[in-house]
Amino acid sequence: MSTSFESKKVIIAGGSSGIGLATAALLAKEKANVVVTGRSAAKLADAAKMHPGIQTVAMDSNNRKELDQFFSSQDSVDHLVIALSGAKGAGKFSELSLKDLREGFEGKFWPQLNTLQAALPYISKGGSITLITAISATSQAPGVSGLAAINGALELMIPSIAKEIQPLRINAVSPGVVNTGWWDFLPADAKADTFREYAAYTPVGRVGEPEDVADTITFLMRNGNITGTVIRCDGGLGL
Repeated sequence: MSTSFESKKVIIAGGSSGIGLATAALLAKEKANVVVTGRSAAKLADAAKMHPGIQTVAMDSNNRKELDQFFSSQDSVDHLVIALSGAKGAGKFSELSLKDLREGFEGKFWPQLNTLQAALPYISKGGSITLITAISATSQAPGVSGLAAINGALELMIPSIAKEIQPLRINAVSPGVVNTGWWDFLPADAKADTFREYAAYTPVGRVGEPEDVADTITFLMRNGNITGTVIRCDGGLGL
């Protein structure tokens, strides 16, 4: 059964760029009342210029006081998408800086849980929560043990939380390699080479785009019969 997002309140934490912004744009086209949060006021301003239909709020999702104040100021929330992410934690384990791994948890694991916990009292019982994890949680690939720890920890919590908060629904989307700013730590040439290598290895023959993942997120938001589930949107990378 098709569900309209028209006039529904949707909060997208970490929605100033990449997957979060693509999701905001898709929902705004469906006339949802979309509020995007992020730490960078400049990125939020750019997002608002690109998509005038969305509202933006600058906020640090590691700051629980800010989160509590934000959600208490909102009317009932129909859907919450948590796309918060850091860029640290990758690398061969024998050489992995555990300081970087800790910062990776501070950039994704803790702010996602912080946001989820602060939002729970304000989400309508017929609503949904969708977390964005990553295929590193299950890919068992070399060099991603730290990322697997971060994303795997989030994914393992999903089924248990789903039982606790029923009938409110919670799911996660696990993307593969996606063409977003997450990869901007690489020089442009190295980034292009990396994408070509992944495209050759991935069964669908290309890396993902933010819109691919956004489409999966809105599917989970729309389908009222799915909860406690992690859906891969990875082009078959995790096979």
